[in-house]
Amino acid sequence: MTAIPTPAPTPTPARPAPRARWPRRGPMEAVATVLIAAGVLMLLQPFVLVLYTYSFVTTLAGVVMFTVVSKFPE
Repeated sequence: MTAIPTPAPTPTPARPAPRARWPRRGPMEAVATVLIAAGVLMLLQPFVLVLYTYSFVTTLAGVVMFTVVSKFPE
């Protein structure tokens, strides 16, 4: 009995892995900058105590986000 030869596997062309579109540095830095600006505006307004209360947390979140996002690829 003779063995039936199997065809050789065809090599697949090497493709680079697709890069993720999100999170990107530019848009995320813009969001962080808006958070920082919102926190400062909340701090400087004299009308609503709740906004003043959360102004430091908002500004801090923006600064931390900007610091982390600055390490992302461009």
